[in-house]
Amino acid sequence: MKVIILAALAFVVGSIPTGMLIAQVRGLDLRKTGSGNIGATNVLRSAGKWPALFTLVGDMLKGAIAASAGRYFLAGQFSLEGMVGLCAILGHDFSLFLKFKGGKGVATGIGVLSVYSPQTALVTIIIWLMTVLLTRYSSLGALVSFGLMPLGMVAFDRKEKVPVALLMTILVFMRHRDNISRLIKGTEPTVGKR
Repeated sequence: MKVIILAALAFVVGSIPTGMLIAQVRGLDLRKTGSGNIGATNVLRSAGKWPALFTLVGDMLKGAIAASAGRYFLAGQFSLEGMVGLCAILGHDFSLFLKFKGGKGVATGIGVLSVYSPQTALVTIIIWLMTVLLTRYSSLGALVSFGLMPLGMVAFDRKEKVPVALLMTILVFMRHRDNISRLIKGTEPTVGKR
């Protein structure tokens, strides 16, 4: 029962559409602007750097809060801790407040990792940054960093956490299907391009 309650609360917290709320202050509806996504990258393109930064931090906090609750109430039960965090990512991706539509879960996933496996989170962020700096594609940074993230979990943390890491990776790739298609076609917009 405790796990179910925590998972449900994590989903609700994850469902809070940070980017939508911040963009609305600027009079923008993110679903009708830029890529239509509610994440920090589209906020950057549509509203600027500061709104994007607040969106990034807000989305990461959703994941960190959920993972922290999982750790507090389910300490040592690594799979269950991770599943609570995963529910926050699912909430972000399929928000209760947006008719089960949402973002792509990268920032919320990093927030989860920052508590669930801090070393892996750091490596994932570094790989994301390096990829984006080299290619200017945020989506490619997400795909490369989360694609390698389960290996990071093996190298820097417990093997018991790898199944949750794999689920996170699969979810990120699923949510980036359109980006993968655009990357292949060469039509994916670069970071900051409006």
